[in-house]
Amino acid sequence: MAAVRRRPPTQSLVFALQHVDPASFHTTAAAAPPKAPRAAYDTELLDAFMGYLSTFFHHPPMRRVTMPGPRVLRSAVGRRYLDAYARPSRTSLSSTASTGELCDRFRSHSLTDRSSKRNFHNYFVTHLPSSSLHPDSRLQHPHHKLPRSASVPHKQDPGAAPAAVPPNMPGRDLTVVRIPLRSAKHHFGASVSRGQRNYNEDTNQAGTISMPSFAKRAPMSLVRRQSRSLTENTTANSSFGDPQIFYFGVFDGHGGTECSEFLRDELHGYIEQAALDFGLPSSLQHQGTSLDTSLSNPTETSGSAPRSSRDALNRVDMKSPEEVQDQLNVPATKGNAVVQEASHEPPPDGDDPVPAAADEAKAEELETKLLGEYRNTVGGYFRRFTCRYFSERAATRARYSGSDAASSMDDNTLKNRLQKEMDETPVTTPVTVESVLTYAFLRADLDFITAQARKPDPDDPHVADYPVNKDEVLGQPHLPPSGHGIGGTARFKGGSTASIALIATPTPAPFWHPAAHSTLLVAHVGDTRVLLCETATGLPRPLTHDHHPSSPTETRRLMRYAESLVTDSFGEERISGLANSRAFGDMQSKRIGVSAEPDIVRVNMEPAEYSFLVLMSDGVSGTLSDQEIVDVIKEAKTPEEGAKHVVEYATEVSKDGDNATCLVVRLGGWERRMEGGLGSLGTKEIRDARRAEALDPRRGRR
Repeated sequence: MAAVRRRPPTQSLVFALQHVDPASFHTTAAAAPPKAPRAAYDTELLDAFMGYLSTFFHHPPMRRVTMPGPRVLRSAVGRRYLDAYARPSRTSLSSTASTGELCDRFRSHSLTDRSSKRNFHNYFVTHLPSSSLHPDSRLQHPHHKLPRSASVPHKQDPGAAPAAVPPNMPGRDLTVVRIPLRSAKHHFGASVSRGQRNYNEDTNQAGTISMPSFAKRAPMSLVRRQSRSLTENTTANSSFGDPQIFYFGVFDGHGGTECSEFLRDELHGYIEQAALDFGLPSSLQHQGTSLDTSLSNPTETSGSAPRSSRDALNRVDMKSPEEVQDQLNVPATKGNAVVQEASHEPPPDGDDPVPAAADEAKAEELETKLLGEYRNTVGGYFRRFTCRYFSERAATRARYSGSDAASSMDDNTLKNRLQKEMDETPVTTPVTVESVLTYAFLRADLDFITAQARKPDPDDPHVADYPVNKDEVLGQPHLPPSGHGIGGTARFKGGSTASIALIATPTPAPFWHPAAHSTLLVAHVGDTRVLLCETATGLPRPLTHDHHPSSPTETRRLMRYAESLVTDSFGEERISGLANSRAFGDMQSKRIGVSAEPDIVRVNMEPAEYSFLVLMSDGVSGTLSDQEIVDVIKEAKTPEEGAKHVVEYATEVSKDGDNATCLVVRLGGWERRMEGGLGSLGTKEIRDARRAEALDPRRGRR
């Protein structure tokens, strides 16, 4: 998509003439009409001037600006602009073009020629009937509030007309609706609070993205259909022929909102573009055949697979309170005071990546180019940077081609030595969807910091007196997939953390269906956090760990490049003043290893295995333990209510009042979320103690 370019000032007024009749300009100067009244002339001249000024500001697509009248164009001012626009040095239009021809060309343009903003699919497409409106089948109470005595059966009167049957609608499952995800409170909930800060730097995103499916292909027992059922809805297929892929993200900015808003608006586009560039195929298709939707309703299967929602929920092997008591990881309390916070457990290993039959040569070329750009524009840590999910050959090519020794060799010697090293480097890292996510994260980060490096520094009034290469990061940034600019007019030195979750299903049944299989991918940078709640035990399963300098893995990674790790007055280790060792942006700390390389975890979720998914910023996870978070959500009726209660509780008991964001996503075991283990009682005393301490008037004196 083409970038938005500001028109030259001499074209701005004339560009607004697209709705003016060109016939009015065919009058010669000798046949000019009588001079208009002074008031009318001034009004039209003012309209022309305001229309000219309005072109310097951003307008939404299809917005019209005020158009000048014909008399203004016949004036000296109007002729001056027409003459300036017709000059060959300004445009490709001929200087001999008549006024009518110019206006005909102006009318052929429209404001829709501008590059419109890339729209994010913040909705999902689904088939009716029931589960899009109220999917909780275990609720037994009626939806109305009338007494049962007021409910009487309908009697058909002799003269009454029967209920109308919609034409050409043999089944309700043929009705397809588009549901905004943020309005589907029984499926998804999001809540945000700025805490005690003056402004909120957190952002979040939820919707569906366009990329081939990465779900684990369903066994044959799940796609053998016996009959048709309308008890549950199914999501519609995407343009790739696969079920829709759902995308959820939370971004915690620091130093400002420029980076977090950039990730909210653009990161999904980078993922879609990377999947296209890598030639990523669908995991559900063989030899170009798409998924057969007529054989993919998991509500009716054969063999040992669950036949219905109720069957799937009843098969969950619930654990007793005694079985999970020793596994609770909760804060230690003394009276009404929390004396020791619960530590965040490291995430368990996820499922292994699945190799994809992608274009390996193209993928290696893209990876080599990206690593080379990091090496040349940032340097430092990235001169020997290797990536877990990138090809080892790409790292070898990028490192060798930019070395000092290579610059002194001729082309043949360099080619021979490079080929020899590549032959000795085995191909051990196949192309996977994890490779695509890693490339998208690093590409977005490099584009952001290079865009900021080319902008004036508001903290340096003498920036114009220094050469360009004084900046720590150089180079021309790529335009994001939307074609828009990156950030504001001044340099932004802050950054943002990010955690995203992608959910794909092997069948058109949505991932919140209790009998559906699904695959979850989590990509994480920084200290935002992602949790799963196990249905059988009621315990949280963390999928991320905080990228802090105090982490052993991060310490080993940074010690070769960081001059020193300092400890602040609160006992927290920091690198170059930052609490996070991985983040987007933070251009001044890139050379010492503050990278945007994500940690990626893949989880193949069985039917009703997990109750819900939680994404949160450190305003929540920095105050509450994982068990407290899932217990608060268990007591809510909907994911929307659960997200709201978590943010309210975290804000209430927090001592620093950081920005708090929480996203809750319903999964297959939602209806039995209170039955496993201790339910929500495992942290009830701790939550009561926290609230009592927060209400203590002497709290601020400690």
